[in-house]
Amino acid sequence: MTHNYSKEVAEDLLAIQAVKFAPEDPFTWASGIVSPIYTDNRLTIAFPKVRDLIAAGLAELAAERFPEADIIGGVATAGIPHAALVADCLAKPMIYVRAKPKDHGRGKQVEGADVANKNVLLIDDLFSTGGSVLGAATAVQAAGGRVVGLLAIFSYELQALSENFAAAGLTYAALTNYTQLAQAAVARGDLEASQIETLKEWHQDPKHWRK
Repeated sequence: MTHNYSKEVAEDLLAIQAVKFAPEDPFTWASGIVSPIYTDNRLTIAFPKVRDLIAAGLAELAAERFPEADIIGGVATAGIPHAALVADCLAKPMIYVRAKPKDHGRGKQVEGADVANKNVLLIDDLFSTGGSVLGAATAVQAAGGRVVGLLAIFSYELQALSENFAAAGLTYAALTNYTQLAQAAVARGDLEASQIETLKEWHQDPKHWRK
């Protein structure tokens, strides 16, 4: 990449307060992990300049890493708007993948383009342990599509993520990550020394942190 999207996107996430630090009153993720940090990338669609930067970065990353993709897919719900912007940038068909099949009508889980025998690149807003995007990948594969890669705005860089994606045989990439975010937060003065140490301890063993 010619543009340093990783650093700039990390700074933008902090600037719009999409990232929250709460070491003393930690968050509980959907996966059950207790964390001193929470990222809500849904906020990015409210800021046109941030939204456009992310779209440009994801489109460039998609073209570089997954040029064979025929279709761009959004993981419901947070990945859908970003997938739409990337599909538009690359002039490719789009789909979105529901968390579960509809309970009425045709009962579809994959909506939009026909994925049968097509290469699909899935986009989500972030990667933590990878559960939601892996569920979407399974749905695309069940519909006859080939998942060639997974993209996200942000990755927590957890070991469980790498293990889960490796077990599924899937390649992934993120526009920015936990390391870059921590560096940006320190540079901005958003973190105190004690908080930095807490975040390091959590990242080393999130499953057992504070248990």
